[in-house]
Amino acid sequence: MTETPFGDRLRAAMDAHGPFCPGIDPHAALLESWGLPDTVEGLADFARTCVEAFGGAVACVKPQSAFFERFGSAGVAVLEDTLAGLRAAGTLSLLDAKRGDIGTTMAGYAWAYLSSDSPLRADAVTVSPYLGYGSLRPALDLAAATGRGVFVLTLTSNPEGPSVQHAVRDGRSVAAGVVDGVTADNAAARERGGLGSVGMVVGATVGSAATDLGLDLAGSAAPLLAPGLGAQGGTPAALRATFGDALPQVLGTSSREVLAAGPDVGALRAAARSAADALVTALDTPPT
Repeated sequence: MTETPFGDRLRAAMDAHGPFCPGIDPHAALLESWGLPDTVEGLADFARTCVEAFGGAVACVKPQSAFFERFGSAGVAVLEDTLAGLRAAGTLSLLDAKRGDIGTTMAGYAWAYLSSDSPLRADAVTVSPYLGYGSLRPALDLAAATGRGVFVLTLTSNPEGPSVQHAVRDGRSVAAGVVDGVTADNAAARERGGLGSVGMVVGATVGSAATDLGLDLAGSAAPLLAPGLGAQGGTPAALRATFGDALPQVLGTSSREVLAAGPDVGALRAAARSAADALVTALDTPPT
């Protein structure tokens, strides 16, 4: 039986809950602000609270792998439980791992996060194309086979990003090459007017960079993960200038402002719903 493509599942979730993806970022300062110890036990309490608050209430949830990995194997076990909890809640997971390598090593990362048999499987994972877009092929192919997705770093919100992403070779920017690859992989979804399963990460604070570089984000049919909202300075209203015709593809994400409402489950859920409602208003894409 063919798996339902991730892009179709994400489109349905965004239409139902609004285009917002809260993060689960259990760094030490947040654990402290929640009155939790900076231990694997505190990590587990934090993650369970987030799953309870966000499960069934938002389109997608983005755990940040690094904040689990810092506790070693015990932290990775908590990450496995967190992903399993989101699956049980019927909520899509996007694991923010930003993996990128070549050959069998990339295939190993792909299996870890995108195989249906892996305890670390997520519905989608972030990947880095800076060993060449083609180096991502093991992840792209496995995601397509299992109905999962990948989000490719394209225009990131960190100040160092443009030195690589805006660089030009043979008259084309590095970012344009990434968009070309994503567009080709989403060709079938684009032809049927759907959302593809290969997404891009485009920061909410990159301003007019996509336009300046001549990138056709709308034509890519890619879901566009837009980090940088809230604490990093991005506003929902600014997304209109950044994404233009691609606004219906935008999935906004924020962590610190929403997580600051914890540890109360109801307050966390309300903060996530408020962020989703603000995006619906800003993007003029009301849930159906």
